Amino acid sequence: MAKKKSLLAQMYAERQKAKREQQRAQEKIQREFEAQMRRDEAEQRKQAAQAERERERAERQEALQAEREAAAREKEAQRLATEQARQQRQALAEAERQEKQRAAEEKAQAEERRQAEADFRTEAVAKLVDGFQRLLIDRSRIFARRSREIEGLFNREGSQAFVEALQRHLATSPYPAELTGSCAAVFRPESRELLVEYELPREDVVPAVSSYRHMRQKKIIQPVPRKATEVKSIYGDLLARVTLRTLAETFDLASPTLVTQIVFNGYVSAKDKATGKPIRPLLISVHATREAFSEVVLDEPELDPVACLRQYLNAIVSPHPADLEPVRPVLEFDLSKYKFVEEMDVVAGLDSRPDLLDLKPVEFEHLIRQLFEKIGMKSWVTQASKDEGVDGVAVNEDPIVGGLCIIQAKRYSKIVGLEAVHALAGVMEDKSAAKGVLVTTSWVGKASRDFAARNGRIEIIEGRQLKAMLLEHLGLDVLISLPKLPPDWKDSDLGR
Repeated sequence: MAKKKSLLAQMYAERQKAKREQQRAQEKIQREFEAQMRRDEAEQRKQAAQAERERERAERQEALQAEREAAAREKEAQRLATEQARQQRQALAEAERQEKQRAAEEKAQAEERRQAEADFRTEAVAKLVDGFQRLLIDRSRIFARRSREIEGLFNREGSQAFVEALQRHLATSPYPAELTGSCAAVFRPESRELLVEYELPREDVVPAVSSYRHMRQKKIIQPVPRKATEVKSIYGDLLARVTLRTLAETFDLASPTLVTQIVFNGYVSAKDKATGKPIRPLLISVHATREAFSEVVLDEPELDPVACLRQYLNAIVSPHPADLEPVRPVLEFDLSKYKFVEEMDVVAGLDSRPDLLDLKPVEFEHLIRQLFEKIGMKSWVTQASKDEGVDGVAVNEDPIVGGLCIIQAKRYSKIVGLEAVHALAGVMEDKSAAKGVLVTTSWVGKASRDFAARNGRIEIIEGRQLKAMLLEHLGLDVLISLPKLPPDWKDSDLGR
């Protein structure tokens, strides 16, 4: 039988057992703690994995949402771009439609303007030709009431005032703007005859076109040329109407007690196509008595002006006025009563800067003759003895001056007195001259200029004007050694 253990051994054994149990309990607790730690770590790892999954899922959802939103935005952008492109196409189409409409409207307006312009030009041409046809009907009807007034002027102041009044009134007669004729007149009281020189219109006043046509395809206004035969016919008729109208208005202005007959000479100023020089052919010349002219019914629409002149008034009419074929006048200036001296070429013998006061009187007169010829007049120097105050005679073909011109040449170093101008006026009246010219190396006073202005047919050429004319027309740079400088003159006026 086993020997019972001692109490101490039992106690020790119990104690050792308790220690082992405690150790086992502690180990169990430690194991449970470690297991719990492992469970906790596993739970944490699980939770972390779950959180990571949640995070990844959230990120995927966010990315997916972002993709969806980006896709939506892209789709919206595409929609907007498509809409904008559609709107742009519509705008372009509308703009193109409006542009085509505007172009069509502008084209139509341009065609309308061209058509209107063609119609306007055609109407203007027709109106101009119609104005020519109405010259006789549209003549001044008030001149007859002025005849007594003009007759009184003749009784008070003489022939020159009478002629000036006639010319003044004739200048107020309303003509179409294209017809700008001028006239000069000489009155012979002893025969009650009035000589009228008239500047007729040139052929180019007749429109060279008959109408204007709008060419739609070419977009131009095409003139329709007038036939040459029609132009010549209208021109001849126009000249006849101007002549008859001037005769009618002149007879109305001049009372029957003063004028019973009129000599009308109609000239045209032109250029000779062969030489280029100025010419003034006479196209119509007629001697009409008041009695015969009173039988002409100017307001009759069927009146043929050309036939009236040729067949009834026995006028001398150019057979081809458009070709400027001249005729001889029914009355010419009589130059046979003047005695002329042989022409002298003074210019060729002058120095480079001659002094006009050093010339001999006859040399000065011939120098003036050459000046007038260079200007375009036919002129002659008269003989010194019994020249009746006439130093030179010229036939002036200028349309404004016209006719016979008396020239006085005064090579003076002092003022030319009023008596010289009076003497020139007297000679002009005696010779029935259309114009008088006083040429001097010096000057005239105010009384002389005023008298010339009242006379209306006297022109005064003083020294400084003469110097300028000699330089312009003859190329002569002259001196005039006047001892005293005239009022308001400068040294340069005399070549100093």
